[in-house]
Amino acid sequence: MIRSLRNISRLVRAGRIMARYDALFPPEFEDDVPGIVKVGRALAAIRLPWEPKADAGGDVIQRLSTALETLGPSYIKLGQFLATRPDIIGPELAGDLAALRDRLPPFGKKVAEDIIESEFGQPVSALYLEFSEPIAAASIAQVHKAKISVGDENDNQTLNTRDVAVKVLRPGVEERFARDLDSYFWIAELAEKLNPAAKRLRPVQVVQTLADSVALEMDLRLEAAAMSEMAENVAHDTDFRVPEIDWLRTSRRVMTLEWVDGIPAGDREALVAAGHDMPALGTRVIQTFLTHALRDGFFHADMHQGNLFVGEDGALIAVDFGIMGRLDQRSRRFLAEILFGFVRRDYRRVAEVHFEAGYVPADKNLDNFAQALRSIGEPIFGKNAQDVSMGRLLAQLFLVTDQFDMATRPELILLQKTMVVVEGVARDFDPAHNIWESAEPILAAWIAEKFGPEGRIQEAADGAVALGRVLSHLPDFLERAEKAAHAISDNIDQDGFRLHPQTVRALAEAEKANRRWSRVALWVGALSLFVVAVAQIA
Repeated sequence: MIRSLRNISRLVRAGRIMARYDALFPPEFEDDVPGIVKVGRALAAIRLPWEPKADAGGDVIQRLSTALETLGPSYIKLGQFLATRPDIIGPELAGDLAALRDRLPPFGKKVAEDIIESEFGQPVSALYLEFSEPIAAASIAQVHKAKISVGDENDNQTLNTRDVAVKVLRPGVEERFARDLDSYFWIAELAEKLNPAAKRLRPVQVVQTLADSVALEMDLRLEAAAMSEMAENVAHDTDFRVPEIDWLRTSRRVMTLEWVDGIPAGDREALVAAGHDMPALGTRVIQTFLTHALRDGFFHADMHQGNLFVGEDGALIAVDFGIMGRLDQRSRRFLAEILFGFVRRDYRRVAEVHFEAGYVPADKNLDNFAQALRSIGEPIFGKNAQDVSMGRLLAQLFLVTDQFDMATRPELILLQKTMVVVEGVARDFDPAHNIWESAEPILAAWIAEKFGPEGRIQEAADGAVALGRVLSHLPDFLERAEKAAHAISDNIDQDGFRLHPQTVRALAEAEKANRRWSRVALWVGALSLFVVAVAQIA
């Protein structure tokens, strides 16, 4: 009860702030807003004397961004996360939310220095030769530029220096996120209870995915580990690089990494002026993402323009590894076959893969599902990215998922989100970019590798290893089974099983309660029949 009241008050506050910025049922969608909602919106927008004035100027996305920033870091993350779920909020609003940028006012340099000193137990000057004012700030952390010494301190030579980036967690952000996430869980649980249809969308699992993602971002050591793992995966790649981690200056709330010298991916004019091949960059961002997802099963799940730089050689350099995605071997296979099927316009195979993966219930018609997929795929082929409405495409796709009772796949949420974001980056590089043409060689190569002769041999070898592992545990299993059989035998005499007296009493009580409720149900049923009979006579 207390939890419900607490969360209701938080959500009412959030609703009032959204209404004051005209971001709660925006006026742009006035025709779709019921009259009673309009009245509620007007009442919620009334400013109390102690509340600051809200500037409701700009378009809907500007107002929404301002409102979410006012509500705090967790609501910015929630907005970005909901952008990945057009099936829940609609494709138009999802498109608006996808434009959200995670920017907040920085906290002071002195606060950051205090956090660093508390983490390492020594002054900032002992760790860094120089430490700047904040140069970028987001909802969870902010970044400073610093300088460190490198070399052997035991020799008498002059030490070299190196520029580094220092990421510092916001003070109190863990508690704030924990409080707001509890509200999200509460409303998701309520939605599943009150609306059975919402269970297909699995709102509780969706919030759990968000919570898991945020939990990883709250420990910068985990982000550093993700960077280290991806650096190993791409060590031999020439078109994608990962900054090096300084583990000696990294802790739970502080992370130090190599300073990136490159042009921000969002600065198109600077990229063109530097002579970079923009269509090639568009292709590169698509192909690197697919390579990481299929080859490694581990991909950067927040690859927007703010987290990408372009080096002098045209290679992509990624930062901010707080949100990462993983795919197991089975999911990678299905993903490759589904995408490749769309590329080849083999809709029946795409449908078969959906059924094989269990994405579509087995009682649905395969041919009808293939027909529905054709209606999605055909309109996009032969068109450039600017001619394809991703909103309409997603709207149609999620209509199909509803028609065929396809449940939300939480493990694919980050993948879906990243695919949309990456396509947007590619389109910024090259407005005429075609995602399918870029994807085809990567998909074809992966499928050829996994389903060709070498792939079959490797699959057989992996199967043999797995079988050997099972057989190695067989003696232990048989020993445990023998012990269990003896234990059962010891509890059986000529009259059958001997049950513990406490177990017998528990069974008796359960049976007694069952009989009692059966009698109650019988009387309720008889009374109901009597009422029906009287009604018929009357």
